[in-house]
Amino acid sequence: MPPLGEHHYELTTTWTGNRGSGTSGYRDYARDVTIAVEGKTDLLASADKPFRGDSSRWNPEDLLVAALSECHLLSYLHACVQAGVVVTSYRDVATGLMREDGRGGGAFVEVMLRPQVTVANASMIGAAENAHHQAHEWCFIANSVNFPVRHEAEVTAG
Repeated sequence: MPPLGEHHYELTTTWTGNRGSGTSGYRDYARDVTIAVEGKTDLLASADKPFRGDSSRWNPEDLLVAALSECHLLSYLHACVQAGVVVTSYRDVATGLMREDGRGGGAFVEVMLRPQVTVANASMIGAAENAHHQAHEWCFIANSVNFPVRHEAEVTAG
C-alpha cells in the first residue's frame, strides 16, 4: 500500500502596522498584517476589533471559522457526488464561540455550521442529509481542532 500523501502549505505573514515607532507602546502600533501565498491575491488581516484591530480586515478568528466552513462545504460536495446527490446550491451561515481565559489568552469552545443546501429533487434529501456526517468525518480542518464543530443542516429540493 502506498504511503498516505503529505501536503505542505506555505505562506508569508508580514506585519504592516508600524506607525513609525514600532511597538514602543501598546497603543502605538496597528495590528495590520498582509498574508501572501504565491500566485494568490494578498489577504489583508488584522486583530479583531476588541483587540485593537481593524474591523474592515480579516482576523484570525474569522479565518478559523471560514476554514472550517469551507472545508465542510468541499467535503460535503464530494460526499454528495459519491452518494449520487446533485447539489444545486449551498450556503453556510457559520458561527464560532471563543472565550477569553482572563490571563490574556482564550480558546474557541465551539463552531456551528448551518448549511442551507438545495438538491435537484426531493428523492435526494435523505442522502443529502446523511452526507453531512461523512463530510464532517472527512474535513481535514475539523479533524485538526480540539473543540466541537457541529452542524445544523437544512436540505430542500429545488
